[in-house]
Amino acid sequence: MPKVSPATQQQQPEFWGEMIAQDSGKSLAQLTEESPVLLVFLRHFGCSFCREAMSDIAKRRKRLEKNGLRIVFVHMAPDRALAEQFFKKFRVAPVEHIADPEKRFYQAFGLGRGTPAQLFGLMNWIRGFQAGVIEGHGFAYHSEDLGDGFQMPGVFVLHKGEIKHSYIHSHAWDRPDYEAIVSHCDW
Repeated sequence: MPKVSPATQQQQPEFWGEMIAQDSGKSLAQLTEESPVLLVFLRHFGCSFCREAMSDIAKRRKRLEKNGLRIVFVHMAPDRALAEQFFKKFRVAPVEHIADPEKRFYQAFGLGRGTPAQLFGLMNWIRGFQAGVIEGHGFAYHSEDLGDGFQMPGVFVLHKGEIKHSYIHSHAWDRPDYEAIVSHCDW
């Protein structure tokens, strides 16, 4: 399991101004100036682990937002209505989200396509069964409208133009502890 690691204290990249939240119409740069942001990059909406992530965040949302944290998802679905349908289904709507079908922002944050070792194998099946069947998030399926099934996810805490913390998944099935990620940050 990957460990939460402090990100390098770097200044806000120029592309943060291009990342526009579909709910408020504000850029990521504006959002991080207003409050700390938990930026969650999803693999694709057909992914059991991404649906699990949305559900995990929905369960913890009040505790996360209690400290002024704003949750923003990045996804690859070009259709806003389709994205919002998934956010509603997994009880995180309304929520800020950024569509990135070309995966420019994924790449800019260092999130690439997964290797076979990161995406497949026995643990993928075990965790997939847990997330899909036991927890009720459904089995994974792929559609071009939902995103790239080989894309890796990640989580970043941003504030005042800086990456305060990051969690880069080692495997598609990693399950981040969102509260622990945020607890390492000081505003």
